[in-house]
Amino acid sequence: MADQPADKKFFENLSGAGKAIGVLTSGGDAQGMNAAVRAVVRMGIYVEAKVYFIYEGYQGMVDGGDNIVEVSWESVSSILQVGGTVIGSARCKEFRTREGRLKAAFNLIQRGITNLCVIGGDGSLTGANLFREEWSGLLEELAQSGKIEEEAVKKYVYLNIVGMVGSIDNDFCGTDMTIGTDSALHRIIEVVDAIMTTAQSHQRTFVLEVMGRHCGYLALVSALACGADWVFIPEYPPEEGWEEQMCVKLSENRARKKRLNIIIVAEGAIDSHNKPITSEKVKDLVVQQLGFDTRVTILGHVQRGGTPSAFDRILASRMGVEAVLALLEATPDTPACVVSLSGNQAVRLPLMECVQMTQEVQKAMDERKFCEAVKLRGRSFENNLNTYKLLSHRRPDAELPKTNFNVAVLNVGAPAAGMNAAVRSAVRVGITEGHNMFAVIDGFEGFARGQIKEISWGDVGGWTGQGGSLLGTKRTLPAKYLEKIADQMRTNNINALMVIGGFEAYLGLLELSAAREKYDEFCVPMVMVPATVSNNVPGSDFSIGADTALNTITDTCDRIKQSASGTKRRVFIIETMGGYCGYLANMGGLAAGADAAYVFEEKFDIRELQANVEHLTEKMKTSIQRGLVLRNENSNENYTTDFIYQLYSEEGKGVFDCRKNVLGHMQQGGAPSPFDRNFGTKISAKAVQWISKKLKETYRKEEGKVFANTQDSVCLLGMRRRNLLFQPVVDLKDQADFVHRIPKEQWWLKLRPLMKILAKYKTSYDVSDSGQLEHVARHSPKEAETGAI
Repeated sequence: MADQPADKKFFENLSGAGKAIGVLTSGGDAQGMNAAVRAVVRMGIYVEAKVYFIYEGYQGMVDGGDNIVEVSWESVSSILQVGGTVIGSARCKEFRTREGRLKAAFNLIQRGITNLCVIGGDGSLTGANLFREEWSGLLEELAQSGKIEEEAVKKYVYLNIVGMVGSIDNDFCGTDMTIGTDSALHRIIEVVDAIMTTAQSHQRTFVLEVMGRHCGYLALVSALACGADWVFIPEYPPEEGWEEQMCVKLSENRARKKRLNIIIVAEGAIDSHNKPITSEKVKDLVVQQLGFDTRVTILGHVQRGGTPSAFDRILASRMGVEAVLALLEATPDTPACVVSLSGNQAVRLPLMECVQMTQEVQKAMDERKFCEAVKLRGRSFENNLNTYKLLSHRRPDAELPKTNFNVAVLNVGAPAAGMNAAVRSAVRVGITEGHNMFAVIDGFEGFARGQIKEISWGDVGGWTGQGGSLLGTKRTLPAKYLEKIADQMRTNNINALMVIGGFEAYLGLLELSAAREKYDEFCVPMVMVPATVSNNVPGSDFSIGADTALNTITDTCDRIKQSASGTKRRVFIIETMGGYCGYLANMGGLAAGADAAYVFEEKFDIRELQANVEHLTEKMKTSIQRGLVLRNENSNENYTTDFIYQLYSEEGKGVFDCRKNVLGHMQQGGAPSPFDRNFGTKISAKAVQWISKKLKETYRKEEGKVFANTQDSVCLLGMRRRNLLFQPVVDLKDQADFVHRIPKEQWWLKLRPLMKILAKYKTSYDVSDSGQLEHVARHSPKEAETGAI
């Protein structure tokens, strides 16, 4: 192990020896709960604590006996890709009584468990907090009745509790995403995509009812991700007279040759008088008023089912490890906390602050203070709502401002799923802002050839769900076409440029920025939105398309693991894309439960390969007789996929056999994931609003033209930790490795040890970023502008 830097905090000095951790899932199930359970068990065992499953939630804790069982490393093998929860969940009336909690405390003391990790919704977590507050009183009562010794009261005097929120509704304040939400969106979007084809054939209207009794997150984000015509959510009821407005909108869309209408209704949708709006009511209204052929589809429990998405597996694995660290660091004075996600950061928040705020949302809705309810839901929810309103309702031409600015949009680099959602969003926001929007076909090459056309609101209808790049995209850089591109900018009077693409797009903007000295035509605001499966753009933690590629890799790995578990004693070596960037290999490894992932950013040699082979040989002696190894395509020029395959085959002779798979271009294809649709839509809308602001600032009235020549007029819009930031492309030069086309520093490298720990390697894990208990932020309107996703 390398020497550890003095200013970093590592968990090696956090020992769990002598501690016992109980893990339970409670309330409604959610995909990803198993990944969280797996991470808690393995991290607990890794730090030498004893870990216990508590089956059937609080009911199992009250009943005791075989419901509380010590588990081993192998107990959680093969559960990462399974939906629901393997340790069961049940609602428990008995735990709500003091007698029930007394039984639960007795059962925990019998096994020395004083650390609980609870995975569930706000009800489950509130129950856990009450249990913690009563703990010492419960123990004294048990001692008085002679059930436990006085010694035990002193020894087990404190109960530590850490919560993780598992809920598909994403209805818990303080966390951007709860475990299961992303997978539920996957289920909804799969259904919507399937329904769209049949609706189109018959010119039908579909009313889709999705889950969300008190929270409209699923309905809102799925409406955003599929471009629904109308959405009903509990936090933002429609205005008086909505019935007529909706019917006008639906018939206008039909008049524009749109062959289908999609209306999404959250099961808890209400009108402004708190009266329910049901899917049947909406259907009857459309049939009576418009006579459209209308069908209702209630998705129901389909949304809870199926395998967890890559995002949920990674989120739950990160949260599970963080939960164990939080338990190890807990003191009697630490309040019960929830580990959650804010932007890209794992954070710890006081449990009761989050619960209180979640209850405040319901209170605001009951009192019909709907604007307040939306605010309390947090920045992410508010941004979703504002973006949906911006994109779904086209204002009449007479109401639109007229700027007479021409804004061009183009795709550059390799295709990435979600590019089309970004283009649709840019075009519609641009039109709403009063600009004339132009689409450039086939990147800079098409630009030079004059393949530019004006694009209207209706032209981009139905684009969100389509993969690839409908505008066409090329890797060609602008340098050799500068004069021709300048001509086209002049001919078409282009006043601003929006480029959606990967590293080539970044290089392209650098070249155009440098060419400003020679060509005045390039003195216009330019912005880049990162879109590449490789996720290798400097200045942004995420790129459009990377999540879809990650899900493709994870799905493929699941299938391959299944084939390996049938044949036994087999190791698969899988090559992923990404150029020199190891993001896909590393995160794919974490999501698929790989034994190793070789990446360019972390050098490896023959000794490490040898250690991996020995590790797999040991693994074959256990009940888990299969292995999975991922390799980024350019991780090492000599240790190729073939070389690693041959080495493993030779060294593993007689113990295991090997197979290899190169995933190739399937990683660039497919329909975009909900995350990529949503991310592409929101980041693009923000980029166009920045363009509008810059155009106003740089318009020279006396000359009648736009002239932008400062560095901050050529920016990249990226997601950094918790915020979306505009960064001048020139400033990002120092952060980029141009030879290997990757950022010099990458956040996900901090998660490398996580994958190794969960695969049973001894490693060093920097926990400097975790451990600070934060408070739940109540955000101001100013904060909403800086905008988390």
